[in-house]
Amino acid sequence: MASTTIKVCANLTTMFPERGPLASRYAAAKRAGFKAVETSLPYRESAEILAKELQENQLTQVLINSDPGHIEGGEMGFACIPGQEAIFKDSLDKTLTYAKALNCGMVHIMVGLQDKKHTEEEHMQTLQKNLQYAADLFRKENIVGVVEPKNNITFPGYFLNDFDKAVSLLFKINSPHLRLLLDFFHLQHICGNITQNIDRLLPYTAHVQVSQPPQRSEPDTPGELDFVYIINKLKSAGYTGYIGAEYFPSTKKTEDSLGWIKKCGLTF
Repeated sequence: MASTTIKVCANLTTMFPERGPLASRYAAAKRAGFKAVETSLPYRESAEILAKELQENQLTQVLINSDPGHIEGGEMGFACIPGQEAIFKDSLDKTLTYAKALNCGMVHIMVGLQDKKHTEEEHMQTLQKNLQYAADLFRKENIVGVVEPKNNITFPGYFLNDFDKAVSLLFKINSPHLRLLLDFFHLQHICGNITQNIDRLLPYTAHVQVSQPPQRSEPDTPGELDFVYIINKLKSAGYTGYIGAEYFPSTKKTEDSLGWIKKCGLTF
């Protein structure tokens, strides 16, 4: 088996909730040993404040999600929604402001919920057009965009809910600035077949995220997946990117949930 070293980055939107607002979680991640972070929802605080925390704690920002709009109001991005192309472009401009402030080279493009007024084909055409726009924009900014299929149990109505659809879009757009985000929580819910899907999907994958189904807790809690096996499989398949720890700790203190990192042979 290859002796690949894979590093972990802390997802500050889900981890360290006991520390309060996002800006206070950077220092907590640093104290816990992390050298890199990712953030699903950075937009509730100013880019300047987050950049200051990032720099003071000497952390690397690996990934942010694109501006999803009003999540509390049911918005989860705009890329797939016919008629909202201008809103999508505005959301990407806001996203780029944060990405540049945080010196972040990867953006997860939130595609949005299916609109019952439009057909699936209309959604796919809109999504392809908007992802092409994003890939062209990210090429100029030296950023990699990623798309993530989300399961419809946890995120009802999310349009991109199928890995085959995602790969099909990557083939159609054919840009090194548009890749796949492989989240094992969603992969297990959507289709399982983990071993074969690692082999099948890894060539298109730029980033990996982990949490234990069905509770979305840390990888070594009781659940459906064996992450020691999964990480070893990723190593032997040649994955060298970060593992995003996008989970909700089952422990009162996030630091007490980190034992899985050593068990899985990962490093900060």
